[in-house]
Parts: sequence; C-alpha cells; structure tokens
Amino acid sequence: MIERLTDQVSKEARDLQILQAVIDHHPIGIVRISKETGIPEHKVRYSLRMLENDGLIDPTQQGAVPADDIEGRVAEINAGLDELADRVRALASEADEVEATAEHEA
Repeated sequence: MIERLTDQVSKEARDLQILQAVIDHHPIGIVRISKETGIPEHKVRYSLRMLENDGLIDPTQQGAVPADDIEGRVAEINAGLDELADRVRALASEADEVEATAEHEA
C-alpha cells in the first residue's frame, strides 16, 4: 500500500516539475524539457499527456504552453495539496493509535 502511494506521489512530483518547466520556458518541447529537468523523454511525454488531460497545458506546434487559466489552476493544486497534507497527518496519527493499541494488547 505504501509503495503504491509513494510511486503515485513520485509521478505527481514529476508532473509538477514538468509543469514548472512549461510555465518557465514555454513553448517547450519534450527534448528540451528532458534536458532542463533531467527526466527521461518517455516520462516527459507521459507527464505532458497527463497535464494536458488535466487541462493544465495546451500542445502547440512549437511545444507545450500553459493553459490560459494556469494561475488559478496552480492555486487550486496548492490548496488541494495543503488539504491532502492535513489528511495524511491525520492518517499518521490514527496509525500511531493503532500501533499503540496493538502493542498494549501484545
């Protein structure tokens, strides 16, 4: 369970790194993103597809560009990440309680 979650968080972190490269250097293509970020081209391609599906970037013949409403979308992402962090802290607290109960019963 934790490994699957860790993998997903790594993918999301990569997507954010690529989104930042698009915001900073648009229009930008796969090869340049790979060089700027050190992320292999096949992973850049996948992340660009995910970012496009999420409406965060738009493809052009010159390369990827941020969506018109990117500032608002980034604010939504940040708010969502803050909420998720709160939920993870609460989950960790519950896990500590479960561990304490298990140790007490053992």
